[in-house]
Amino acid sequence: MHIAIIGAGVVGVTTAHALVSRGHRVSVIERLDAAGLETSRGNAGQRSYGYVYPWASPAMIKKALPWLVKPSGPLKMRMPPTPWTLRFLTATWRFANAPGVFQANKRAMLRLGTYSRQCFVDLEENLDLAFDGGHGGLIDLASDDATAEGLKATAGLLSEMGIDHQWLTPEGLAEVEPGLRGDAPLVGALRLPGDGTGDCQRFTQALAAECERLGVTFRYASEVRDIVRERGVVSALQLVPTTAASLSEGETLEVDALVVSAGCQSPGLAEALGVKLPIYPVKGYSLTAPIKDPERAPRSTVIDDRYKVVATRLGDRLRATGFVELDEFDRRIPEARLATIRHAVESRFPGAADLDQAESWTGFRPMTPDGPPIIGQAKLDNLYFNTGHGTFGWTFSAGSAQLIAQLIDGDMPVLDIAPFRPGRFGK
Repeated sequence: MHIAIIGAGVVGVTTAHALVSRGHRVSVIERLDAAGLETSRGNAGQRSYGYVYPWASPAMIKKALPWLVKPSGPLKMRMPPTPWTLRFLTATWRFANAPGVFQANKRAMLRLGTYSRQCFVDLEENLDLAFDGGHGGLIDLASDDATAEGLKATAGLLSEMGIDHQWLTPEGLAEVEPGLRGDAPLVGALRLPGDGTGDCQRFTQALAAECERLGVTFRYASEVRDIVRERGVVSALQLVPTTAASLSEGETLEVDALVVSAGCQSPGLAEALGVKLPIYPVKGYSLTAPIKDPERAPRSTVIDDRYKVVATRLGDRLRATGFVELDEFDRRIPEARLATIRHAVESRFPGAADLDQAESWTGFRPMTPDGPPIIGQAKLDNLYFNTGHGTFGWTFSAGSAQLIAQLIDGDMPVLDIAPFRPGRFGK
């Protein structure tokens, strides 16, 4: 079959590789000039297979107001909020308070994370991809007893699901992460030794090159003007150039199936096909700095519980990421956000990186109001969605790509995909 994929972020490119590996002819349509230029570009670098959770969390709802009013709090929102933001928050509130939904979704996401780890290991064993990747684990710090108790409760679910983890005392932490020399309070940490790291953009672009070698066609600087439907299926895409240097004229691309993996751009495409995808662009920030003292830098991924800032080692660079901001598509980068990220890193890993030379970035995570991604078939027989992964697109990408490929080929998916179904948000 000829399968078109809209979107060349990490989710779209892993999907392309999964499909071309099964013998399909694949075309990827991307409005930007190369793969991995949007959300995949500057994310946290963590592949947190055992550290995934739904956005619509009862605990998060309780913490939301204090976080909003605290200058360095991890949650920010434009005031007054826009109607779009209010609709998203209302839906989040509904899911967070629905009995049993959070726990069911968390289990589904952990199962997907575990499967995705297996898929990533397979990819890395079979392909020579340079992306500063590794599986050195993830550590979530606890600066006080209350946070420690919460992490230990999480450990109970990890035990139930057979996910490897361990509780570390400050002395144990010093052995695993000797760079933790800051004066910030520390009572312990939860470690997931099987979790991974890597530069998502470098991975996406390296895998895109491998896809091209296998015959995938990438139509960069192109966007979909219209989706042609005939007899209940998608039959063609009308493409137009986004820059003068791309297609000189529009192009009609005939297809046998369509996969929408366009991140925050997915809702508009879905609406044209009669499908509601309430994805919101949750904004985040990152700094990527050269490491100046490897002995002081994190060895893998470390999460500071006070600021929710994630520090990840990517080869000779340190990537630090923070904030969840509800401000639609505002790409401005306030200095206050970067100052908080710098302070969080220095309080844990003093002298590790040259933060004055850091490259700053902001981007938008495609978040669903309940939290799980959107994976599956909807409305039309040959229409599939693999999008809405929120903060876990890098983590889930390899697994969700395989699930879509299984669906398209008529195989029974290896996981129950009901929690990810596109139609769960109604009409």
